[in-house]
Amino acid sequence: MAKDKQYGSATLTRDEPAKKTVAAPVATPKSTSTRTATEATRSTGATELPFSRQNYVLMLIGIGTILAGFFIMSLDKEEFGFGFMGLTLGPIVVMGGFVLEFFAILTKPKNELL
Repeated sequence: MAKDKQYGSATLTRDEPAKKTVAAPVATPKSTSTRTATEATRSTGATELPFSRQNYVLMLIGIGTILAGFFIMSLDKEEFGFGFMGLTLGPIVVMGGFVLEFFAILTKPKNELL
């Protein structure tokens, strides 16, 4: 490509100074001093978790219960898991774990002082 090309992208050289552009002032609407709850927490820097410690503990217990139910189902010695542990006990324990998870999510957190 030729270096003396006159068209193309405009680039600055040492001889031509940068052109200054004046930005027009933009009128911003004046707002009242009402703040939402999210703005209040952002300005203070304090972030609150959506669940309390009790909720997280219940969630972990629920996950453990679900895993225990699957483990119980795997212990069944009958062919294809058609025994009592594979068809009755294990699924009941798994369903109990899911009920516990549902309860853990919907339980309202108590106001705790950390």
